[in-house]
Amino acid sequence: MIFEYLYVVKLHSKYIEAAVDQMASLPGIGRRTALRLVLNMLNRDEEEVKKFAEAFTEMKAHVNQCQQCGNISDAELCRICDDHRRDQSTICVVEDIRDILAIESTESYQGVYHVLGGIISPMDGIGPNDLNIGDLIKRANEPNVHEIIFALSATMEGDTTNYFLYRKLKDLDIQISALSRGVAVGTELQYTDETTLSRSLMNRQPFAG
Repeated sequence: MIFEYLYVVKLHSKYIEAAVDQMASLPGIGRRTALRLVLNMLNRDEEEVKKFAEAFTEMKAHVNQCQQCGNISDAELCRICDDHRRDQSTICVVEDIRDILAIESTESYQGVYHVLGGIISPMDGIGPNDLNIGDLIKRANEPNVHEIIFALSATMEGDTTNYFLYRKLKDLDIQISALSRGVAVGTELQYTDETTLSRSLMNRQPFAG
């Protein structure tokens, strides 16, 4: 009840107001939830709050993109690209790092990845030049690469991106495949359950454009 009251009545602290504004800028966090989180932090001791803030500062300072695939990494190469036990000849193309996490949770894929950084979406003003496609083509031309797997969301935008990539890669002497349609049409990859995603990877089909 007190949270609802504070939400309606303007807070008499510019510092709390500023903290709420920052917390509410996070996706999925409304101002009421932001206020509850801020008041929770206010009730913690100073050392806890300092550690909390330092964790984000350190993350921003030291987490980078893998120079090879675009995954998050603390070093030049991410742990997947730097793992010599992984099949470097198979590259799974994903929209963003959340899709890597989803696929890795299945424990059924042993290749490497390539993060596009999005999918083609004219409605959102995202075109091919906004994505990490050039580096994918370079990697596909490497002699040790034998297969490219399209693992993009089963949406109109995902299919459009698949087709664009296929047109760029079809003349290379490599296998081009895509997830089987065990992933429901209209579903974003990161929200697909692990069993369905694993089966879609294992039963992937040649991509014919």
